[in-house]
Amino acid sequence: MKTYMNLAAILAITTTLYCAASAQAPVLFDGTSPVAFSFQAAQSDDAIPAAQLITPEELAKSLPSAHQPLLLAVGPHSLYAQAHIPGSEYMGAGSSEAGQQKLRERVKALPHNTAIVIYCGCCPWGHCPNMRPAFQELKALGFTNVKALYITDNFGTDWVDKGYPVAKGE
Repeated sequence: MKTYMNLAAILAITTTLYCAASAQAPVLFDGTSPVAFSFQAAQSDDAIPAAQLITPEELAKSLPSAHQPLLLAVGPHSLYAQAHIPGSEYMGAGSSEAGQQKLRERVKALPHNTAIVIYCGCCPWGHCPNMRPAFQELKALGFTNVKALYITDNFGTDWVDKGYPVAKGE
C-alpha cells in the first residue's frame, strides 16, 4: 500500500512537472514558419480599464477609414516584421525604455485627444509585458483617447488567422 501511494505521488508530481514544462510559448504563424516568443507575467496593479479595450473585430471593421486611429505596435520587432496591422507604426517593446522613448517622441506633437490604438500580441493578454507600460506612458503624457487592442492569445491566432488585414516587413 505504501509503495502504491509513493508511486501515485511520483506520478502526480511527474505529470505536473511535465505539463508545466511542455506548456507552449505563444506562437505567431504566418503560414510559412512559426516564431515562438517567451514572456513574463505582467503586473496587474496598473491594469488597463475595460472601457479602454478594443477587440480585433471592432478594430478590423474600422480599417481603413478616414477616421482611422493612429496604430502603434508596442511588441517585439520580429513580430512586427513578420505580420502587423497595415498602417501601424513600430514603436519598440512597450516594456523597454527605448520603446517608451520612441513612443514619447512619436506622440509629442499630437493633440492629447488624438485617437490612438496600441497593440502587441506577443503572448496571452494576461502575460504581456508590453501593453500596460505603453498604455500607462500615453496616459501619463495626458492622452485621453487611447485604446488597447485586446488580443487574448497572440497576434497570429487573434488577428492573422481570423483573416484580418495584414502587412509584412519593416
